[in-house]
Amino acid sequence: MSSADAQELDFWSYIELAKRRLGEEFGFPHPQATELLMTLNRASSVVTYDLESVTHRPRGRSWAAFRLMLTIWIVGPAEPRRIAALSGMTRAAVSNLVKALVAEGVVDRSRGEGDGRSALLSLTDAGEREMRDVFSEHNEREAAWTDALTEVEQRLLVMLLNKLIAGSHGFDARDKS
Repeated sequence: MSSADAQELDFWSYIELAKRRLGEEFGFPHPQATELLMTLNRASSVVTYDLESVTHRPRGRSWAAFRLMLTIWIVGPAEPRRIAALSGMTRAAVSNLVKALVAEGVVDRSRGEGDGRSALLSLTDAGEREMRDVFSEHNEREAAWTDALTEVEQRLLVMLLNKLIAGSHGFDARDKS
């Protein structure tokens, strides 16, 4: 493919080209798997970027900070390792984010009831107010994205994604948690 031809590709024609070349030219046996996962990753990236750039960055928050605060908001006080597992983040990422969020006064880090080394993360009153405010806008943006699908399609997509994730246990897939 020439560089001029590459300039003409959009995401969808790139996916078709990848599927064709990987399967036919390069002989890989699972081009449909590549198409599915490239599309899934692209969808995730597009939605995440939109939510972050429209809703969270204007408020001075990253997507990761929002996810961390959302998890604490939903589950209540919890240990950092539990917040990491539930939010799909690494413990190191949670630790780094918590430092900044504590300094900003939206997250509180207190001693856990365990061995003295454990900690509990919770939202401060300011953090609670922020989450109530931001989630209203965030949820409206989520609805705008999902309005492209009927309610039945939304449920089906969730079911299929859950099945994809559950199937990963059959080959020892790695996860951040």
